[in-house]
Amino acid sequence: MKILAFESTCDETAAAVVEDGRRVLSDVIASQADMHALYGGVVPEIASRKHVEVIAALAEQALEQAGCARSDIGAVAASYAPGLIGAVLVGWSFAKSAAFGLGVPLIPVHHIRGHIAAGYLAFPELEPPFLALAISGGNTLIVDVRDYTDMAVLGSTRDDAAGECFDKAARVLGLPYPGGRPMDELARQSEGGVYALPHAQVDGAPLDMSFSGLKTAVVNLAHHAAQVGEELDRAALARDFTRAVSDTLVPRTMEAARRTGRRTIVAAGGVAANSFLRADLERTCREAGCRLYLPPLSLCGDNGAMIGAQGYYEYLAGHTAGMELNAYATRDISSPLPSGGAE
Repeated sequence: MKILAFESTCDETAAAVVEDGRRVLSDVIASQADMHALYGGVVPEIASRKHVEVIAALAEQALEQAGCARSDIGAVAASYAPGLIGAVLVGWSFAKSAAFGLGVPLIPVHHIRGHIAAGYLAFPELEPPFLALAISGGNTLIVDVRDYTDMAVLGSTRDDAAGECFDKAARVLGLPYPGGRPMDELARQSEGGVYALPHAQVDGAPLDMSFSGLKTAVVNLAHHAAQVGEELDRAALARDFTRAVSDTLVPRTMEAARRTGRRTIVAAGGVAANSFLRADLERTCREAGCRLYLPPLSLCGDNGAMIGAQGYYEYLAGHTAGMELNAYATRDISSPLPSGGAE
């Protein structure tokens, strides 16, 4: 079954054709990163307008690269939540019109479920159950993936997402947006150990996380150095910040694995591209005897192929939608579809 899939939850417009949830026939992305870099972060209205400008052409490009005619498409999938609501609406609305025009089922896909499904594209042998660490600019979750469409959140951030903190810390250090790669590169220039940064604990919820204090600490350090005329060791701060993020994510992931008995762990989302976090996960999983799946960097960020992959399994589970299903800015990854979607 060939699925035409769309992703537009933030600042990438993406379209792809995926066959049977595992084979990528095409995957095209129009990034807006350079545009939003002028403002130091994503401007929602600009992102939405750009999605409108490019999504139709991307759909045509995805079909052409896949060598598919419209009649070859068996279903249309798209992210319907969560994300910047104006941006989500563009992709979801276009997917509705495409499904209606082609006369095929419409499949709503939770954006984070899509990130997790990127592992299926990279590793043909990967199957549930497993534990997923889903870390991106807008979400930070530890998810028990019991089956392809049966998931439970075991831990999550109470405030900022890890990716958002990377972007804000990068901005304070004078690095460009998006901040993940520049922070990674800067951190490699130091061994760190210079700045004492907070490692927050959430009382009564040992698997939950909080990053707002860490973000504030970086801002305060930078402002204090500027006020007293001290030189900020930018590389050391980037390294110590990255270590603090990893020290928050990795132990909680391993504790979740211990509690659930899962021996397979999957990392997903844009922050999973961070080289230090990848190394820490590899070392810790090796020591614990767990099998770790790290997707290639090309599948860590937002893309349409991951939506097509998860869309296939949602379709098999009967999770299709009518034209009345709306887009959502927030939605629990484990929740059933809201009214307007069949289950």
